[in-house]
Amino acid sequence: MSTADDLTAHPWFFCGIGGSGMLPLALILRGLGAEVAGSDRSRDQGRTPEKFTWLERLGFTLFPQDGSGIVSAAQTLVASAAVEDSVPEVVRARALGCARMSRAELLARLFNAAPASIAVGGTSGKSTVTGMIGWIMTQTGRDPTIMNGAVMKNFVAPDAPFASARVGSGGLFVSEVDESDGSIALYRPSVAVLGNVSLDHKSLDELRALFGDFRARAGVAVVNLDDPETAALASRAQTCVTFGITSPDADLGVLSLTEAPTALAAELIDRRDGTRHALALRVPGRHNLANALAAIAATSAAGVPVAAAVEALGSFAGLARRFDVVGTSASGVTVIDDFGHNPDKVAATLATLKAHPGRVIAFFQPHGYGPLRQMGHELAQVLATRLGPEDRVVICDPVYFGGTVDRSMGSEVLAELVNAAGGQAAYWPAREACGEHIRALAQPGDRVVIMGARDDTLSLFARDLLARL
Repeated sequence: MSTADDLTAHPWFFCGIGGSGMLPLALILRGLGAEVAGSDRSRDQGRTPEKFTWLERLGFTLFPQDGSGIVSAAQTLVASAAVEDSVPEVVRARALGCARMSRAELLARLFNAAPASIAVGGTSGKSTVTGMIGWIMTQTGRDPTIMNGAVMKNFVAPDAPFASARVGSGGLFVSEVDESDGSIALYRPSVAVLGNVSLDHKSLDELRALFGDFRARAGVAVVNLDDPETAALASRAQTCVTFGITSPDADLGVLSLTEAPTALAAELIDRRDGTRHALALRVPGRHNLANALAAIAATSAAGVPVAAAVEALGSFAGLARRFDVVGTSASGVTVIDDFGHNPDKVAATLATLKAHPGRVIAFFQPHGYGPLRQMGHELAQVLATRLGPEDRVVICDPVYFGGTVDRSMGSEVLAELVNAAGGQAAYWPAREACGEHIRALAQPGDRVVIMGARDDTLSLFARDLLARL
C-alpha cells in the first residue's frame, strides 16, 4: 500500500494542471508536501488567467506546454489517458524515462492509502454528493481530505478561490470516482455511494458490470432504491444503507417535500429507528434532495448521526456551476450557470427550472464531439420534451481545445434533432453569436441557463451575458 511519504519523495509534473480532475489532485499532493509543477494548454491560450496566477502564488511552478518543464527522470508525469503521445511533455518524459501515471491511478493510490474512505460514483450528482459528504464530515469534526471535480462554495476563501480540494489530517478521504474510463475499478472504498446508473460514456451493460463490482468491493454500499438500475445491483453489496424519495423500503426516506426556486425543505424519516428530521437545503430541485439523502446515508454508514448530518447540510452552500444563480438583471432576467452536459444532468436542471413559472432559454455547449456522437439523440429528446412550446434552446459548437478528433457530428445536427422532436432550437457556431441571440430573445421574467462542461470560460460567458442583459 502506498503512503504519503512514497508519494512526496519525488517531484511531480501535471500535464493539464488546471483541469477539473487534475487541479484538486495537484492541490492534495502539494498539501501533503510534494513538489509539484505543471503546464496547461488553457494557460498558453490565455484562458482563465486568474486560476493560473493563483496556482503560482501557492508555489506551483508552471511552464508552457512545450516540454520545457520535464527536466529530470525523477519526475512522475501525470497525464490523462486522453492526452496524445505527440504532446511535448509526453515526448520529453518518454525520452528521459520518467514514470507516467494517469489522473485516476494517482487518485486511487492516494485514496486507497487512507485509513478510511468514501467513494461517490454514478452517472450524475457525484460532485454534489461529494461536496455534501465533505461538508458534513468537516462540520462534525472529522477533518477529511476531499477530492472533488467542482469548486465547493463552503471552502472558498480569499486564499482558496478554486476550492475543489481540501487537505485534512483526520485519516478520511472523500472522493468522487469516475466510470468513464473504467478507472472506478481501481478503488477499494470503506463506503461506496452509487446514486444512479444511466447512459453517459459507456453502454449500460458495461456500466452495470463496473458499478456492480464497485459495490461488491466496498465495506458498506449506499444504495438508491428509486433508481431501477442502482436498486438491481443492491445484491452485489456486502452491507447496504438504502435511501429513496419515493421508495417505501428505503432506510432513509421522505415524508414531505416543499420546493422553492432556490431552496428546498423536506421531512426525512430514518426507518431504521423511526426518527424524523427536518431538512432545509439552500440548493433547489428533487435531484438535490436525492443527493442529500445519499450524503446522509453515506455519513451514517461512516458513523455520523443522521441528526448531525441533517443539521450540517442546512449550511451547505452548493457547488460552482451546479444550478449556480449568477444574478438577475435590472430587466428581470435571471442567469444560471450549470454543469448540465449529459441527458440526466440536463433533465434534472430543466425539471428544477420548470417546477416554477417563467420562460426558459436554455443555452447548451456540447462538451466534445465524441460525447455528442455518443449521446446526441438522447440529449435532443431531453431538450425537446422537458421544455414547453414557449421555451427556447440555443446551441453553439462543441468545446474544442485542439488535437485529432472525429468531428463528423456537430452541433447543427443536435439542433436539427431537437427541432425534429418538437423543440425550439437555434444553432449558432460561435458562442458570441449565441449571446447576441439570447439578448435579443430575453424578456422580463425569463430564466437563462448556461449549460456545458469541460470549459471554465462558460462561467465568464454567463457573467458577461448577465451584464449585457
